[in-house]
Amino acid sequence: MKNTVLTFKEAKQKGEKLTMLTAYDYSTAKLVDEAGVNSILVGDSLGMVMLGYEDTLSVTMEDMIHHTAAVARGTKNALVVGDMPFLSYNTGIRDAVINAGRLMSEGRANCVKLEGGKEVCDVIRAITDAKIPVCAHIGLTPQAVNALGGFKVQGKSLESAKALIEDALAVQEAGAFAVVLECVPAALAEKISSMLDIPTIGIGAGPGCDGQVLVYQDMLGVYKDFTPKFVRKFANVGEVMTQGIKAYIDAVADGSFPEEKHCFKISEDIIDKLY
Repeated sequence: MKNTVLTFKEAKQKGEKLTMLTAYDYSTAKLVDEAGVNSILVGDSLGMVMLGYEDTLSVTMEDMIHHTAAVARGTKNALVVGDMPFLSYNTGIRDAVINAGRLMSEGRANCVKLEGGKEVCDVIRAITDAKIPVCAHIGLTPQAVNALGGFKVQGKSLESAKALIEDALAVQEAGAFAVVLECVPAALAEKISSMLDIPTIGIGAGPGCDGQVLVYQDMLGVYKDFTPKFVRKFANVGEVMTQGIKAYIDAVADGSFPEEKHCFKISEDIIDKLY
């Protein structure tokens, strides 16, 4: 069954946990979708895990549309969430709506995600008024990494914890159908989840959220530059890939690949008549 914003709402009401994973290409999206995940996030994290940037700030709308469209073509049942990249929604409501519309029409996303709390509520309202579902994102917001002073846990003080609660309530009021909580103390994330009618999707926010999201390269051991504390490796696909590539190199070197079964045939009569 196709996952939608309505099935997300129903899951929250029923107390059913939601699953979200990233994907950035057609082949991976097919595998993730066939495994039965509720949602696929085409995150601007592609800047780091796919393009090799040190953060997400260099990712463009064209990057996001390109990768989101590829994922959408490989997805049948998961809700496809397209990330709004840096400065695609911060330069005015008109720009925000147009860029969100591009992710839907050109990227074929089912909804968009954007970072920020109270300060982006006008943007959330405008995008949802345009009939585009919005997933909010508060806590550690990677696009604001320079303003935050680095990739740090958010909401640890009384003042900042209250601010996060206010942000969560504000984005819900503005029309967001879900909210990602990133790098938030587990007890605070659980409290926020209990206060909201919309589902919370945690990443480094503990088990009390209504769902979880991870970058697939992290949880499968493919991206080795850095592994966040909150990541659990469910498989070591990166090691398997390296072993397979080394086996291929060895087989080519010793002549055991390709074998006869990998080759195409031609009549020996034709070969004999050549020159």
